Amino acid sequence: MKAHNYEIKVEWTGNDGNGTINYKSYNRNHEISSEGKYDKINGSSDPSFLGDKTKYNPEDLFISSISACHMLWYLHLCSVNEIVVAEYIDNATGIMIELENGSGKFTEVTLNPNVKITNPDLIDRANELHAEANKMCFIANSCNFKIEHKPNTVVV
Repeated sequence: MKAHNYEIKVEWTGNDGNGTINYKSYNRNHEISSEGKYDKINGSSDPSFLGDKTKYNPEDLFISSISACHMLWYLHLCSVNEIVVAEYIDNATGIMIELENGSGKFTEVTLNPNVKITNPDLIDRANELHAEANKMCFIANSCNFKIEHKPNTVVV
């Protein structure tokens, strides 16, 4: 078994001068970076938790990680099954619930990939590969809830 290691730096940039003296005294802005990456990701918390709605929050990044991992596996599976994908756009959604103690958890994520392929005879197989991609996705395998897939595959 291979082990893969990842290093990410998360730096809080939201100290407005008083630190965390109280819940409303600081903003939730932060930067996500990694050695050798081209740019930082500007993050915050969800606006429901006093975050900046113009920045990505951890929940956005969580859903995007599931979506991107699925897409990369799907494209790989299509290539080895000789299905030519011309376009792939996923409008993924997720639901997180807040628990009574203030914590929360995701209860569902739905991937809605719009895929364009070149061969009309392979639409059924192309749709079937989403289930296989889900089985292979590292991020999906780390989740404790079912990830739904609602693909829309058309021919270009």
